[in-house]
Amino acid sequence: MRPTISIVVAIFNRKDELFELLNSLTFQTDKAFEVIIVDDGSLIDLKPTIQNFEEILDIKYFRKDNSGPGLTRNYGARRAQNEWLLFVDSDVIVEKDYIENIKKDIETIPCDAFGGADKAHKGFNLMQKAISYSMTSVFTTGGIRGSKKAVSRFQPRSFNMGVKKEVFEKVGGFSEMRIGEDPDLSMTLWENGFTTAFFDDIAVYHKRRVDLGKFSKQVYQFGCARPILNQRHPNYVKISFAFPTLFMLGYILGFIEYFVLGRGIILAFYGLYTFLVLFHAMIVTKNISIAGMAVISTYIQMFSYGYGFLKSWVLLNVFRMKPEAAFPKHFHIK
Repeated sequence: MRPTISIVVAIFNRKDELFELLNSLTFQTDKAFEVIIVDDGSLIDLKPTIQNFEEILDIKYFRKDNSGPGLTRNYGARRAQNEWLLFVDSDVIVEKDYIENIKKDIETIPCDAFGGADKAHKGFNLMQKAISYSMTSVFTTGGIRGSKKAVSRFQPRSFNMGVKKEVFEKVGGFSEMRIGEDPDLSMTLWENGFTTAFFDDIAVYHKRRVDLGKFSKQVYQFGCARPILNQRHPNYVKISFAFPTLFMLGYILGFIEYFVLGRGIILAFYGLYTFLVLFHAMIVTKNISIAGMAVISTYIQMFSYGYGFLKSWVLLNVFRMKPEAAFPKHFHIK
């Protein structure tokens, strides 16, 4: 018997993105799946968008009070009918063989949970492609979102993540964390003896943020979440998590060296890094404009994440604050 799949989408407002996601699901070569949309207290009416697909897709719609993406996905998971839960963000688009490939991989690759990469669609604007490069490049995240070759143990992320429903229920689903809830779940699965896998043929097109200000705020929040995750899962702490902070501090030190000592040794390394990012981005994107924007978005990512990580680490480890007190917006407090 083939695997059965329930797609769970937690959404807040993103009406246009939801239309694009559901539209891409209508073209699936394998149409045996259900779609569960959970409206996390949106300020706009999503029903008209969903009604466009009710006769095409096996779709169910629920609305609840806002509690963040993790608990909203849990709400949808409890209402799912099938063996596997498939979580995707509301701002992704999938290829027509997405479901077909997932079922094939489940049958051939033993695991309790899986994930796939994300990439930029050819229809995305230049800034979206530049930000996508920054979030998937080996020079920034180490490629953990873009390739299984970049990691020894894959950590599924909720923009493209599948879990056996019975396993999901055993570990209690997503936690109360609003940010970082997906790596939190992945590490919880590992701690309970469950396995994860990377499926290399189920990449999604992830729209992400469309301007640098929103992107900066988003990755800052990711940086703040990492020391919290380190406290919750100390067995999976890596020195590489601190790289953006070291990058940021080194850059500041480089300017101090230049203006105080009149030397530019440190800044020369940053010049080399900038060239490598630009050159690599040109190869990957085949567009000089995108590559130039990618350099800017890469620096914004490194500085914003680095500052968030440093701030969080200091509050949690120097001032000994509890995560819920240091970052109350990162948790759903009943």
